[in-house]
Amino acid sequence: MILLLGIPTEPPLAMVRERLDAMGAAYTMLSQRDALASAVEVAIGSGAEAAITGRIEVDGRRIALERCVGAYLRPMDESALPEVADDPPGSPRRRRLRAWHDALMTWSEVTPARIVNRISAMGSNASKPFQAQSIMACGFLTPETLVSNDPLEVRRFHSEHGRVIFKSMSGVRSIVRELDAEDFGRLDAIRWCPVQFQAFVPGENVRVHVVGERVFATRILSEATDYRYAAQQVGESALLEAAALDAAIEARCVELAQRLDLPFAGIDLKFTPQGETYCFEVNPSPGYSYYEANTGQPISLAVAEHLAG
Repeated sequence: MILLLGIPTEPPLAMVRERLDAMGAAYTMLSQRDALASAVEVAIGSGAEAAITGRIEVDGRRIALERCVGAYLRPMDESALPEVADDPPGSPRRRRLRAWHDALMTWSEVTPARIVNRISAMGSNASKPFQAQSIMACGFLTPETLVSNDPLEVRRFHSEHGRVIFKSMSGVRSIVRELDAEDFGRLDAIRWCPVQFQAFVPGENVRVHVVGERVFATRILSEATDYRYAAQQVGESALLEAAALDAAIEARCVELAQRLDLPFAGIDLKFTPQGETYCFEVNPSPGYSYYEANTGQPISLAVAEHLAG
């Protein structure tokens, strides 16, 4: 049995579910929206051969966690669920949701099942500078980087490199932008929150999805600094197309995902006109549906097959 956890209508989950249906694979869709009406129990035995057992009860169903061979976890922040939108902080229902979530995440950390992806491994994305160490260890270049809350240091960095982009230094999603004259006028704001600045790297963006040892590369054609927001930044959406990578680059991508213990990863590369390969970051919970919808690459099928073993 395969466990899918999250919001059933979210495209990444829905697409894997469709693939599992087509494969005839046994799975259970566990919606976070049903969490308050469900019960979770996890038990870990003692000794070297400790058994890991558990159960989920929801809608009259009893799901034995020890029968789970794989799990695809895409939970949203449980504190933002509509079911508790009107509850005050620390309410019994919010505490119950937190405990429900914690129990399942604890199980996912210790179960021998194939997990996509474990929360502990996804933690590498909480610090872009930390993640960059693994990126460089796999042979990729990374841009010259400054993490600072000192406006003077930022001005010096910009003077040195000419073109500079900035973004969040954490795993929180942010829009990548190029530092311009308007931004210089509000640099004092960073004194309260350090920001990551990087030398601009010209070239071609490629998003690589690694599933196990399978690699799917997508070339992005856009003049936007952040192609995800191309329509907003340059007035037209980015064009995406399937691409073939050099075998050595593919091997580095697989090595990087494995180094970070991510069976499923989204890796952002850029190929410069000089033939250099830069890696900006590794997404540990990639929203791959955007890329699959635009290129037809069977990423969801690869995830489903990985879960089924």
